[in-house]
Amino acid sequence: MGSGETEPTRSPLHDRHEAIGAKWAEFGGWLMPVEYAGAGVLAEHAAVRDAVGIFDVSHLGKAAVAGPGAADFVNRCLTADLTKITPGKAQYSLLCNESGGVVDDLIAYLKSPDEVFLIPNAANCAEVVRILGEAAPEGVTVTDRHPDFVVIAIQGPHSDEVLRTAGFEAGHPYMSFVIADHDGAEVTVCRTGYTGERGYELVAPAEVGASLWDRVVAAGEPYGLQPAGLGARDTLRTEMGYPLHGQDISLEITPVHARLGWAVGWKKETFFGAEALRALKAEGPDRLLRGLKATGRRPARPGMDVVAAGAVIGTVTSATYSPTLRQPIGLALIDADRTDGDVVSVDVRGRTEEFVITKPPFVTPGVREP
Repeated sequence: MGSGETEPTRSPLHDRHEAIGAKWAEFGGWLMPVEYAGAGVLAEHAAVRDAVGIFDVSHLGKAAVAGPGAADFVNRCLTADLTKITPGKAQYSLLCNESGGVVDDLIAYLKSPDEVFLIPNAANCAEVVRILGEAAPEGVTVTDRHPDFVVIAIQGPHSDEVLRTAGFEAGHPYMSFVIADHDGAEVTVCRTGYTGERGYELVAPAEVGASLWDRVVAAGEPYGLQPAGLGARDTLRTEMGYPLHGQDISLEITPVHARLGWAVGWKKETFFGAEALRALKAEGPDRLLRGLKATGRRPARPGMDVVAAGAVIGTVTSATYSPTLRQPIGLALIDADRTDGDVVSVDVRGRTEEFVITKPPFVTPGVREP
């Protein structure tokens, strides 16, 4: 490492990944598996779509908001209306700045009126904690718990069977969670994920993470469970059209631009960025986040221009090869007057490639299946 640089944080499960041939990448300040030897992104992706995969996503942030009225406080800060859910449920939401830009998107676990557990993105956890901590009323604490927990995602059509074989409850409703036990430690089992498939995320104290991983891996063997890295996580989420912070949403790309208005409680009295977002919604954004599906074989890359009739009409924000469709797909911020079905082009390394504007998801999701 160069002078002044710090080593990336290692997951509590690092040794487990090393033992099965992980190939590493730094992500959000953490050293995480991008894929595994002997499998690779395509096989790991297919396992999640067809059977079941297991991911270590312990790099995700963790923050606890606690104290009298903690849920009401969080609801005055985040975009989604937390009063729409009850304790034991989780909610996708966003933390915005005064201009409506997205500081982060996150999952809020409502434990009680006085306790909310947040799962932000890795690189943004400290900033989320800082902003909420500075705004918190007396008696409400916002604590950074980033290194204290592992997060293990079990994703795919056979995720219920794997959890039950491991001795955990499964089958509860989408975006709800139950509390379980592992080696005397509390495990939160939430029916959430970032793949579009039926699945769960297990949040547990870091010290029991390795044995919890072993318990789930052993239970998943009869169902073809495959460890999967962040490479497959990216192809899976892109097929769903799920946004990635820093690319598809950012301080410059608001929820209105990203077509995330469904995650905004427009009727709430207030939330951070409310005035700016309401004004933008009323005026109408100049660009909208849309899907792109290639007619050829060459994938685009983030930052490339989207062109129609010789004029630049947008910018690619995410792009990948879809293992399911076997063709390139992506997301792009495109002029708001364009519609699904329009044919556009992208200059891919000096060669014009044709794409069709397509409404995500690109494949049929199974995440909400009962």
